Amino acid sequence: MIALSLAEIAEVVGGQTHDIPDPSVRVTGRVVRDSREVEPGSLFVAFAGERVDGHDFAPAVVAAGAAAVLATRPVGVPAIVVDDVQTALGALARHVVGRLGATLVALTGSAGKTSTKDLIAQVLQRKAPTVWTPGSLNNEIGLPLTALSATEDTRFLVLEMGARGIGHIRYLTDLTPPRIGLVLNVGTAHIGEFGGREQIAQAKGELVEALPEDGAAILNADDPLVRAMSSRTKAKVILFGETDEADVRAENVRLTDAGRPAFTLHTPSGCSDVTMRLYGEHHVSNALAAAAVAHELGMSAEEIAIALSEAGSLSRWRMEVTERPDGVTVVNDAYNANPESMRAALRALVAMGEATRPQGGRTWAVLGKMAELGDEALAEHDAVGRLAVRLNVSKLVAVGGREAAWLQLGAYNEGSWGEESVHVSDAQAAVDLLRSELRPGDVVLVKASRSVGLECVAQALLESGAEGEVAAR
Repeated sequence: MIALSLAEIAEVVGGQTHDIPDPSVRVTGRVVRDSREVEPGSLFVAFAGERVDGHDFAPAVVAAGAAAVLATRPVGVPAIVVDDVQTALGALARHVVGRLGATLVALTGSAGKTSTKDLIAQVLQRKAPTVWTPGSLNNEIGLPLTALSATEDTRFLVLEMGARGIGHIRYLTDLTPPRIGLVLNVGTAHIGEFGGREQIAQAKGELVEALPEDGAAILNADDPLVRAMSSRTKAKVILFGETDEADVRAENVRLTDAGRPAFTLHTPSGCSDVTMRLYGEHHVSNALAAAAVAHELGMSAEEIAIALSEAGSLSRWRMEVTERPDGVTVVNDAYNANPESMRAALRALVAMGEATRPQGGRTWAVLGKMAELGDEALAEHDAVGRLAVRLNVSKLVAVGGREAAWLQLGAYNEGSWGEESVHVSDAQAAVDLLRSELRPGDVVLVKASRSVGLECVAQALLESGAEGEVAAR
């Protein structure tokens, strides 16, 4: 963080100092909420959760070198006491961002946010020092913590913004006002909470409404609900997509034999060829979004294409591809799932499987519940099961309870009989089945919503390949 004294921080957040011998002491380390991440000079933010109260760790974090604790009550060690630590954290982030000389890039969307954020970060890093959201810490706590990790040298700050209701993104943009705003798509993620795609579009569009006149709204020309957001901003509008009307577009889109996307990138200043290291054609749209941001910030088509071709995944459990010594390929995409990302992952699985078919390899889709779909849950799970059959996925393993049963039923009704699809009760049952059935050349996709925890299946399969036995955790 930009070094601030404890007295300055107290003034910014409207707090009172307690047990601080010298208020001129500066916070020179990270602002953290996890006591294990404290380093000398840190500011520890004491959140009180249902199971753990950060205030209980105050003596330990100061002993570990923290300059002070941001708390709601005196804790017997140097502390800045406020009425609400979340509000105070946001105020501190807003103050620090205002002092930065960095360009703030914010992005949102129903699917692909984290992968696109990782691409943007890797491209912009080539131009100047860049700070970005780690993983999916895109809410009212994770976003200010990311902003506070920026330093005087930071030139680009890339922030992922999530929403579970109207007004959420508006709140985040108030904390960290962006100059560039990117909207990827409007899908059905969290549709049970929003009530419909139109409401999701209303929430996502709050990002472009927050942009200044000298800013840029980067919108997906291939998504009608996103493209319509151009009327909701006073900023310049830049379109990306595969349509000819897009300012930044892709032509000659194809997949390599390994299932990696390749295309020709067209920008207003030139074109260049891209072959990505990531898997799946859905990453073309993510790459175009990243390219549009980079072009707006002054990078050439050739520079962008090179960066995109060399970029990898920076976040765990998102299309992580690992080949076991015995030739089985495990694709761990178990961080989260919604109907759009599930369809994209299945298509990527099939593309990867094509390379193994001559050797007799099969494709396995190990799928679980997609959460927060509300009244659409039955139809969406049924549709994913049907799509697996239409794409000719060799084996569908539906893991879990009611929603998994709907996945398997959709596959059955589409024409998957016999052993082509199966419903198992839990992760261990899935591991036991796969251990007995997998053979060299097979490709296994593991995907479900985060709450299901299917990453343990992928990890067990990798342990099986390395050690000859499986233990699902």
